[in-house]
Amino acid sequence: MESAPIYDDKAEVRGRLDLSKAEWQRAAEPDADPDGEYVEIAFVPHTDGKTYIAMRNSKYTGPDDTVLVFTESEWDAFVEGAKAGEFDEPW
Repeated sequence: MESAPIYDDKAEVRGRLDLSKAEWQRAAEPDADPDGEYVEIAFVPHTDGKTYIAMRNSKYTGPDDTVLVFTESEWDAFVEGAKAGEFDEPW
């Protein structure tokens, strides 16, 4: 069985998005454990004139660690899906 074609609308920015000066925002309460594990996001402008949203785990912040990158419309859909419970655990 053949898999569906993959459309990569961020191919031109993959590997070229400069995160070195990103201002990461942590999703945590002000009194949260500073050594805890949290989601962090950053709004990162690119030379193509678009702003991308980067998301990472606060425990893995090295240059070779995983960062998810969203377009603005992808981010909006992700946030709406989270609000609607689309990513809730089933148990």
